[in-house]
Amino acid sequence: MITGIITFLIIFAVIGSILYGIKLAKTEKIDAVFGNPERAKGGAHWIIVGSSFLLIAWLYYSWDLAKSFYPQSANELCQVAKVNDSMLSLKYLFPINEREFKSTSIIKAENKNIEKLTNEIRNSSVIRNQDKDRLLGFIQKTKRTIPLLTNEDLIENETKIKISELTNRIAWLTEDFQKISYPPIKSIEEENARIEALKIQGGWGSSGTAVENTIEIPTIPETKKGLKFDAAAKELTLISDDFFKLRNHNSQYKNLMKEIKDGIKKYRSELDDTQGVASILAKDVLKIARRIEYASIFPPKTLDTMQQAILEFDVIQKKEQGSLRLIDIFLFPTGTIISSGPNCSEQGSGRWLPKPSDTLKKFTLLLKPSVGFKNIPLIWYEMMDVSKVVGFILPDWIADIIPGNYPVHSVDGTVKPNFKSKVLNVVTGEFKLFKIPVPMGHIWDSFLRVFLGLILGIIFGVPLGLLMGLNRFAKGFFDPLIELYRPVPPLAWAPLVITVFGIDNVGKVFLLFMVSFSIMIISARAGASGTQLSKIHASHSLGASKWQILRYVIFPNSLPEILTGVRVAVGMCWGTLVAAEFLAGTTGIGFVENVAKKYFQYEVIWITIFVMGMLGLLFDIALRKIITKTIPWHGKG
Repeated sequence: MITGIITFLIIFAVIGSILYGIKLAKTEKIDAVFGNPERAKGGAHWIIVGSSFLLIAWLYYSWDLAKSFYPQSANELCQVAKVNDSMLSLKYLFPINEREFKSTSIIKAENKNIEKLTNEIRNSSVIRNQDKDRLLGFIQKTKRTIPLLTNEDLIENETKIKISELTNRIAWLTEDFQKISYPPIKSIEEENARIEALKIQGGWGSSGTAVENTIEIPTIPETKKGLKFDAAAKELTLISDDFFKLRNHNSQYKNLMKEIKDGIKKYRSELDDTQGVASILAKDVLKIARRIEYASIFPPKTLDTMQQAILEFDVIQKKEQGSLRLIDIFLFPTGTIISSGPNCSEQGSGRWLPKPSDTLKKFTLLLKPSVGFKNIPLIWYEMMDVSKVVGFILPDWIADIIPGNYPVHSVDGTVKPNFKSKVLNVVTGEFKLFKIPVPMGHIWDSFLRVFLGLILGIIFGVPLGLLMGLNRFAKGFFDPLIELYRPVPPLAWAPLVITVFGIDNVGKVFLLFMVSFSIMIISARAGASGTQLSKIHASHSLGASKWQILRYVIFPNSLPEILTGVRVAVGMCWGTLVAAEFLAGTTGIGFVENVAKKYFQYEVIWITIFVMGMLGLLFDIALRKIITKTIPWHGKG
């Protein structure tokens, strides 16, 4: 319902934004010429159009539109899929979905196998001639079994009667299927059991009460149309089972088959250990004979009436689908609902592209601190004593450098603290103060790692980059080191860094520092070396010192490249973070995505992608604001 309302609002927003854009283009007077960046400013209505198209595509290809406007369509298509699944084995026998009869395919394949095995026996140099003769005799007998199955005159009356009965059952089903009264009314007990089962089977879509995947397609029929297809599927399954129990084994075939089996068994028992190849070839002959025995091979015209009955039922069942076929074609793009036994599943984009409504429900569930992911909230806070913060900031060696020794226990088993031990308690956070809220959770951990890695990269990378852009020695000394590790993908460094620094935060932050460090060096060096020489000469002429030239000329001119480098580094850090958290870790967005991938939790995977995208966007918006504030002249020179 909500998805439907949102869909209409999106359509109205798109139409309104386009009309507004056209009207604005006619009335707006723009002094800026083509190529002026001023022409690219504004245009919020086009942002609405772009975002709306993205959202409507998501709703459509995730089948959320079908779910919103036809919520029972998945259940009905599930029953249709059951019918198709039940008919699949029967259709497989005839040139309906295949190019030829199944019997024809089997005979062609086994004749090739017989020919291949015959040549192998004849050309074998390790078996005796008398063994070759016996093996070729078995092959000839096996080949003679095929005509015994395809001869119309040899088929037994009992087999003909059973085929006729099965054909009639399909024809009766076709006739009954078109009646409004089909399926026949069940007993009260059966109907009550179905109603009770309907109450607990849930609706179409992923669960909003559990992170783990549950059955997404309700399989028990909910509508009259669904009941009809469900009953037909069960009847077709019975017909199919009865048919495949049927064997076209007349008395001549049985006698010849028994002769082959007994002969091969006797022959193999007579062989000794040195005749292993002959034994294996005899076994291969028996395998071919058994494959022919278990295959449903019938004379060419015997199953014509059954094929016709199946085709007629197929036409009728498609007709009975009615509007459901149109819903399937237009609202289930790139796939449909398929059945495998009693279960149904989404097959297509709806399988791997979660529905926005389901994703929102799952996201809401994950945001609950009591649920989270693997018992850790996505984003929440915990009350932390300030002493822990003090202990984290202050190094422990402060206590070590204080003169004196740490207290020693006395003979009465007590320890009396001294000044040195009290200082140690302070620097290690072993004391009590007031508590403050501190963010925690998967999102916060990932954010903090990226932030620290980026800040460290800026702190160390920008000064070094400026120095390399201004000093010949620094450029020559550091350039090989930077250029050696910069092209290596971060994922290649990750195993080594994780091994050296461990799976804790230090390793991940160091990996992110490596990524941002090289980017900041390159951007700062480019900015410093790209400063216009005329500005530097002018500064020298006005008597500026080296520091003043660096502070007021070179650094401001380098800022555009530096800030652009920061924007690039943010994206690279997010990509590297996911790789690092994939490899090791128990928290973070990458960890969540990695675990969700193992259990096919597509909603959770898309949530992590969305979260990373939003965090990256927030970083980028903040940087844009900084760029606007710090270098307002950029692009206006």
